[in-house]
Amino acid sequence: MTTLYHPSSGHDGDLRELHAALQQRLDVLLPAGDANDRVSAAMREGVLAPGKRIRPLLLILAARDLGCDRNHPGLLDMACAVEMIHASSLILDDIPCMDNAAMRRGRPTIHRQFGEDVAILAAVALLSHAFGVVAAAEGLAPEARAQAVAELSTAVGTQGLVLGQYKDLREGSSARSPEAIATTNELKTSVLFSATLQLAALAAGAATPVRDKMRCIARDLGQAFQLLDDLADGHAGTGKDINKDAGKSTLVAMLGADAVRQRLDTHLCSAEAHFSRACGKNQATRRFMRAWFTQQLAAFS
Repeated sequence: MTTLYHPSSGHDGDLRELHAALQQRLDVLLPAGDANDRVSAAMREGVLAPGKRIRPLLLILAARDLGCDRNHPGLLDMACAVEMIHASSLILDDIPCMDNAAMRRGRPTIHRQFGEDVAILAAVALLSHAFGVVAAAEGLAPEARAQAVAELSTAVGTQGLVLGQYKDLREGSSARSPEAIATTNELKTSVLFSATLQLAALAAGAATPVRDKMRCIARDLGQAFQLLDDLADGHAGTGKDINKDAGKSTLVAMLGADAVRQRLDTHLCSAEAHFSRACGKNQATRRFMRAWFTQQLAAFS
């Protein structure tokens, strides 16, 4: 099973409610088609399968910490759009010509369930739907809505996820420097965190200096998440195939697990410092991320 985050403190008590609200809204935004509509079924399976929902939770918490109204009418939809893009990237990442993965979130991957052709179509449809959801999000000025769409476009395209996946496929099995690995990790992971936090800042009407700090946070969080993923590769219970990084040039293979844990903590501390400067006394997002990483790392110790 995929390790989910379970809040334990009273301060984080609304996380389960947020998680449930995201699940319910995703269910509405991705209606089931008729019995023969396998593309819609694959879209729903790819998104609604139990997951950690880290990116949409991060968007909502960060927006609130930046002063966004808790009842902002478009916030939940923007968070759902980010989750659709993330799910789309996972579907594509898993197909045979990419990583050829068998398991994701504790279930057979989408191409294993529906076929490779349906998986690709579902991934494309999720991307299209996500942009439509953001373009129609309520409570945003036209300029902010356009900026939100632009942020997601940059994150997905040849300056972001596409380039990161290409570099990982073409260079991952060759010897690489730590800097080259970090660059690929930023493209694969940090860019979507950056778009996530930029959407949070736009919803909150944050000023440019705050948005700049959000980009710094995203770079650190993306690196930390990828290092965590590398540490988890050889462990069962993640909901994914194990040892998929065998023969791949990762920082774990190059430096060892202990050094990677130290790097991860350095990135997380840097992100926390930026959060504190950006959000002032509002620290729900920072505490959430620290607690989540602590829980995940404990599973691999």
